[in-house]
Amino acid sequence: MDFDKFLKLYDYSLPNELIAKKPASPRDSAKLLVYKRKTKQVFFDTFKNLGKYLSKNSVLVLNDTRVLPARLVVKKPTGGLARILYIDTPPHLTSRCGGKKGNLLEFLSDRNLDIGSKIEIDSKIFFIVRHKVGGHYFLKPSFSVNKTFEVLEKYGITPIPPYIKNIPLSEKQLRKEYQTVFADRKGSVAAPTASLHFTKKLLAGLKKSGIQLVFTTLHVNLGTFSPLSEDLFKKSKLHTEYFEISRKSADILNKAKKENKPIVAVGTTVVRTLESASDKSGKIKKLSGNTDIFIKEGYKFRFVDSLITNFHVPKSSLLMLVSAFVGRKNILNIYKKAISKKFRFFSFGDGMLII
Repeated sequence: MDFDKFLKLYDYSLPNELIAKKPASPRDSAKLLVYKRKTKQVFFDTFKNLGKYLSKNSVLVLNDTRVLPARLVVKKPTGGLARILYIDTPPHLTSRCGGKKGNLLEFLSDRNLDIGSKIEIDSKIFFIVRHKVGGHYFLKPSFSVNKTFEVLEKYGITPIPPYIKNIPLSEKQLRKEYQTVFADRKGSVAAPTASLHFTKKLLAGLKKSGIQLVFTTLHVNLGTFSPLSEDLFKKSKLHTEYFEISRKSADILNKAKKENKPIVAVGTTVVRTLESASDKSGKIKKLSGNTDIFIKEGYKFRFVDSLITNFHVPKSSLLMLVSAFVGRKNILNIYKKAISKKFRFFSFGDGMLII
């Protein structure tokens, strides 16, 4: 199919006022749309009532990644400023780009950076621009790469999706609000937003009711916001993200699957993790690695039975993933209903449960 025609299939109109600029307060007061696939029924509720729609033997799978304040403002030799966004510490690429293993950091920049130039946060914290590959810069830091997260915590700014304009939150507020209550493992430049609706009280209540909580990790990168390119469409692959599942979690998940317990993925990041980690028989086999899985209509789900997700950007790979789960026409119809009920959309928006 022609790429432009394909994208148009996933387009819809959204009033700007329905793009959420901050999360609901409290978080679980967000609206919840429930869609039952078998009966095609739609229910409207509040996220705090999530438990009444889940089977008591369900396994809720969450992503425990932690968002980094990954954006840095640096001064160029010309005196001008650039905003650079930390992407990764990639040993496989640094060696390919001529650096010693692990001594370069990968960034994106909103300004052109000259190879060999020095860009500074201050006189002691700076980078030398070593290489540029496919729009990504590889920088040698003045500090040990082991201290990267420490530097980001001190000098960094929390990156927010480009579609959220005039956000009313301070950096201090953003570091708290754009983070799940169970965030643990640092590495993401974006939050697994379906999980932002959970409070500790809600999680405790679900656990008390018999629902099992299992944590996996997928570090979200900027590709989650990037428009789908024609190149990726033709390759049928997406941006690469690193995932990890502990042996204990894998054993719990495999046992649950064998016992036909409903596997509820909280967010598209968990779907990517579980579907990438499982084999064709529906068993978790791969415990860590990079995934570039592109889930779109026609995909046969191996592991996930139900999905908790937010309302996604038109023409996005995330909308395509959800469409694979319920059908494109169904999801666009559901979105129309959500818009008519004034649901809040995108990262800080309301939630949906598909069962």
